[in-house]
Amino acid sequence: MKANTDIKNNQNNKALKASGKRKLNDLFWGYLLILPTVLGLAVFYIAAFFQNLYYSFTNLGAFGKYKWVGMENYINVFSDPKVPQALINTVKFTVISVPISIIISLFIATLLNSKIKGLSLYRTLYFLPAVTMPAAIAMMWKWLYNGQYGLLNQLLAKVGIEGQAWIADPKFAMGALIVVGIWSSLGMKIIYFLAGLQGIPKAYYEAATIDGAGPIRQFFSITLPSLTPTIFFVMITSLIGALQMFDLIFLMISKTSLAVDSTMSIVYLFYKYAFEFQEKGYASAISIVLFMIILVITAIQLKLQKKWVNY
Repeated sequence: MKANTDIKNNQNNKALKASGKRKLNDLFWGYLLILPTVLGLAVFYIAAFFQNLYYSFTNLGAFGKYKWVGMENYINVFSDPKVPQALINTVKFTVISVPISIIISLFIATLLNSKIKGLSLYRTLYFLPAVTMPAAIAMMWKWLYNGQYGLLNQLLAKVGIEGQAWIADPKFAMGALIVVGIWSSLGMKIIYFLAGLQGIPKAYYEAATIDGAGPIRQFFSITLPSLTPTIFFVMITSLIGALQMFDLIFLMISKTSLAVDSTMSIVYLFYKYAFEFQEKGYASAISIVLFMIILVITAIQLKLQKKWVNY
């Protein structure tokens, strides 16, 4: 009996050693495979962030020479009249575009999740903006909004409505950018919501149908609560993206346009100070302030999500 026990113990020890070696081998190859991504994040994101943080306390100029100025840049940020205006423009764009884009994309995703003819074609068409270069999107919409020969004004003229200089007039420029921002962001949001919808068990809807619940009741009682994790994810990523709005303004609004001040975002203001005025230290301070704003908003969302997100 003792000999059999010793043999079993030896076999168990060998099995444990083999299992340990296998786990170490798996860990080694796992970490090796993600090493390029980790190095990329460390060099181009983490190291760049701390370098930018350091430069925000200097008066870094065009040729790399800098002098330590302490909190002077941050004091100037809060006394610069352009910063509040840029923040207001950014918040306006975010507050309007994000909820509307989420509602529209959720509605379209719900329709695309049903059995309709040409479903693959519709999904492709709605996803196209997500894989289209921002420069191409901006050029297309710039042509549509053109005050002299734009397609939008031509269509309005057909029904007797006078056209406008949509991206040159300060009264309409921000609204025009919001429309483009919503349109260009729908594709990816629809994909996220489609993935969330397809993860809801069909048994829920079958049981609700047996209980007499109609489509609208099913949507608000089953679909919407089940999608709250996806909605939360889309909300966070959309808010961060909207607060960093830059490419649409840079590509669609002329630098000499009267609408520049009414559409300038905080990131566009950072760009102007860094690359046009060559005040890179001050621009770095602006970017750090924006980072802190995004960090606070994200932290608040993470805190509040416990009250409405169903996991």
